[in-house]
Amino acid sequence: MDEVLVALLRTAIVFFMILTFFRLTGKKDIGEISVLDIVITLLIVDIAVIMIEDTDISFMKGIAPILLLFAIQYTFSRISLKNQKFRDIVDGRPVLIIREGKLQQENMKKQSYNLDDVLLQLRTKDVFDICDVDYALLETSGALSVYKKGDQSPFTLPFILDGMVQEEHLGIFGKDSSWLRNELKEKGYENFDDVFYCGFTKQNKLYIEKRIKEDGKSKV
Repeated sequence: MDEVLVALLRTAIVFFMILTFFRLTGKKDIGEISVLDIVITLLIVDIAVIMIEDTDISFMKGIAPILLLFAIQYTFSRISLKNQKFRDIVDGRPVLIIREGKLQQENMKKQSYNLDDVLLQLRTKDVFDICDVDYALLETSGALSVYKKGDQSPFTLPFILDGMVQEEHLGIFGKDSSWLRNELKEKGYENFDDVFYCGFTKQNKLYIEKRIKEDGKSKV
């Protein structure tokens, strides 16, 4: 009976710990959970099962690895929030799969993404002909974002994210960093680092949002 009570108590504690973990990762849809979150979650679940089933393992010995994984996830998430390069390494980046109705085969190979994968995701969006697609991006979550030809809203991608220039996105629109620098200077921005977000609006004009300093003031 004592073993049953211990197992129940451990189960309750682990449940609230895992619930807390998901709260710390932020409000995300299941499809938006990062690879890091999935890996850590699986490890926590495995450790939790062992700790609950084997009551001979001391509570602190069982809980210590879970707390370590919590600390790793929290540290990585804080670094990712402030460092795009680190975020790209951990979470990856969106990849262009279709451009102006043509499959980007090299990008597909790099992502181990085959034709069946493309066609399946297109069908889920009621698209049955690749030629009807203007652009399609494979998101870091594995979902395919599709922009069809004839859509009313213009296709756009960010040119600057958290002070980092997105050279690949500029290239898709036939632009480069020199063009972007001149455009920003005309609007009073001397450095890319001053910009938190920059991209085209529906009117094909640049939308720019200033980067906020740690003290909460706009960086100018």
